[in-house]
Amino acid sequence: MLNPYTEPLHPGLWKMLTVAMCVALVGCLQAQELRGHVSIVLLGATGDLAKKYLWQGLFQLYLDEVGKDHSFSFHGAALTAPEQGWKLMAKALESLSCPSDMAPSHCAELKDQFLRLSQYRQLKTAEDYRTLSKDIEAQVKQEDLREAGRIFYFSVPPFAYVDIARNINSSCRPGPGAWLRVVFEKPFGHDHLSAQQLATELGSFFQEEEMYRVDHYLGKQAVAQILPFRDQNRKALDGLWNRHHVERVEIIMKETVDAEGRISFYEEYGVIRDVLQNHLTEILMLVAMELPLNVSSSAAVLQHKLEAFRGLRGLNKGSAVVGQYQAYSAQARRELQKPEGFHSLTPTFAGVLVHVDSLRWEGVPFTLMSGKALDERVGYVRVLFKNQAFCIQHERHWAPEQSPCLPRQIIFHIGHGELSHPAILVSRNLFRPSLPAHSWAEVQERPGLRVLGRPLSDFYAYSPLRERDAYSILLSHIFHGRKESFITTENLLASWDFWTPLLDSLAHEVPRLYPGGADTGCLLDLELNGGHLSFSQQQPEQLVPGPGSAPKPSDFQVLRARYRESPLISAWPEELISRLASDIEASALQAVQHFGKFHLALSGGSSPIALFQQLAMGHYSFPWAHTHLWLVDERCVPLSDPDSNFQGLQAHLLQHIRLPYYNIHPMPVHLHQRLCAEEDQGAQTYAGEISALVANSSFDLVLLGMGTDGHTASLFPQSPTGLDGEQLVVLTQSPFRPHQRMSLSLPLINRAKKVAVLVMGRTKRDITMLVSRVGQEPRKWPISGVLPSSGQLVWYMDYEAFLG
Repeated sequence: MLNPYTEPLHPGLWKMLTVAMCVALVGCLQAQELRGHVSIVLLGATGDLAKKYLWQGLFQLYLDEVGKDHSFSFHGAALTAPEQGWKLMAKALESLSCPSDMAPSHCAELKDQFLRLSQYRQLKTAEDYRTLSKDIEAQVKQEDLREAGRIFYFSVPPFAYVDIARNINSSCRPGPGAWLRVVFEKPFGHDHLSAQQLATELGSFFQEEEMYRVDHYLGKQAVAQILPFRDQNRKALDGLWNRHHVERVEIIMKETVDAEGRISFYEEYGVIRDVLQNHLTEILMLVAMELPLNVSSSAAVLQHKLEAFRGLRGLNKGSAVVGQYQAYSAQARRELQKPEGFHSLTPTFAGVLVHVDSLRWEGVPFTLMSGKALDERVGYVRVLFKNQAFCIQHERHWAPEQSPCLPRQIIFHIGHGELSHPAILVSRNLFRPSLPAHSWAEVQERPGLRVLGRPLSDFYAYSPLRERDAYSILLSHIFHGRKESFITTENLLASWDFWTPLLDSLAHEVPRLYPGGADTGCLLDLELNGGHLSFSQQQPEQLVPGPGSAPKPSDFQVLRARYRESPLISAWPEELISRLASDIEASALQAVQHFGKFHLALSGGSSPIALFQQLAMGHYSFPWAHTHLWLVDERCVPLSDPDSNFQGLQAHLLQHIRLPYYNIHPMPVHLHQRLCAEEDQGAQTYAGEISALVANSSFDLVLLGMGTDGHTASLFPQSPTGLDGEQLVVLTQSPFRPHQRMSLSLPLINRAKKVAVLVMGRTKRDITMLVSRVGQEPRKWPISGVLPSSGQLVWYMDYEAFLG
């Protein structure tokens, strides 16, 4: 105790005392931090995933963290009774292994510690979860520890998620100041609706920051290195990682095994849901997303990934091809006890062409492909760059390995294949990459080894100094709260929003049969054709399914007939759209040749989307520079609104073509910060613009649709406005939201030189039959009033609308 009346201490002694007090304080703080306790509960601790990967991953986490800032306890849990459950869990723990560079004695010591910290318990009821929570609290108190947090790993089927989540939330949350992390395994739903339902239920028990959805591919070393690689090589990649230099991107996962033993799962999910919607899509995001300034920021990475999702162009049937190995249906009949005539339509192979609508990636094809029973097991991402060089001399005179005429590519080799291990390869004629020296090293030369057709010597090749299992990496990220390696609710729903329409369109598609293995030959080879993906070869007859199989589009020819006394063209959707696009292009070329310009009026809605995409990606001779685009109708919403017809036109056509901006004529529905106000005279303004630019107000071609109530454009049975009279453009009322519309009038439509009516889908069958029998009664069925006074009317119907 200091006394003010005693002789003052020497200044040097004060300094020593101050230092000693600081050291003591830091020691106390460190001791307090060391008492942070983490409880890890593995639900489904006796299952296959736990035995193969999770217990080893937890042991690796313990090896990485032992002696640092936390103490641990590991709780294996399942529905199995305690005695039997412990036996099963103990068997799984017997196979735990240490890194090869660890001394056996030290490994044995750490393994013994881990086993003493691990216990089994049966978790079935809310009371079981309360007991677990009390036991954790008692252990923390008894050992004078501070609880840091709890991790619950759901290695259980998704149907059990909600009940377990409810019990954790009500009975097993840690106390104040401690964190909770819950970890989920895929599948996260079957489509957008089921994923949304599951996300909503889990969101009622846990906060977003508490949930970690695992895609184990994000833990594979080559995949986990994609963003760091792009960051560490920014200077070299800034000028290369874009549409001007990238020819295409391939994201591939091939398997030699088939689905035998997993048919019940595969029948429900198929290859697209099992692999492409999650693993390959997540990799696609890492390649295509804009690089954050700080790739170590989880929030920034996840936000940029979400923005990349929003830039994906919608898929249609022409975006994908599917296959099925020949033995699959027989396996399904056997495992699922199906009758002899059962033929499954579940794809075991899929190739999908994806486009990213951004300035960086416009026009660059991303091909995602996965399949079972193929010729090799391999996974990789290949970014192939355009080769601008033209070498005059023969190849034997090229500079070895570094010639500018050799292929230029970056490959993230995920695993297996001839290389057999994770690797990152960069063509020597690109640049020497920078990778973290403490964890990656250059691969030694292996004469004779080839990677994707090129000798290994063509590349700067790097592999991890120590291979680590994906789950050990992800468990470490969970422990440290690094969320960038996991799937947020927003990103999950964005992914399902992207994939669900394609899955629905392929639900009844007959997959191409293939023998499997090396015998498949070239049957599954793919080729890009405009914006579509197709098989390179026709399928031999003997591989077509037998009697009772669904018909293929090629079984039908384009049908030419008459409908309402006008020409009718009917075909399967893809062929119909191709024919209509070609007819529009022919009309455009003819109009430009004779008059120097082409005036085209387009309807909105969902039916023309495929047409817009076909015109954008498959008709390079279209005279866009001389074309004026008009709208047939518009919803009274801002032009930037997703419901706007103009927005659909912009997303699926305008942004992909070179059309002079002054030739684009959106309807003026939004004037003076108001929508379709009569006093703003938007309809009169549009009519005046048409009269000024279109000779005789006669469009060269008008594209219409037909609603299930017989409406066309935005002319409805309930609203006689625009069916007759002098007005060229009118405001109308729709029975559907948004109710207010602007539309070309029927008299103006009938002035057109050609009118094409596109009708698609089974839901249009009834109205098609009805309209075929009625006369010209536009007040009941506005479509029946379409009859060009001096032009041509042509109906384009797919088989479902025409034949049902």
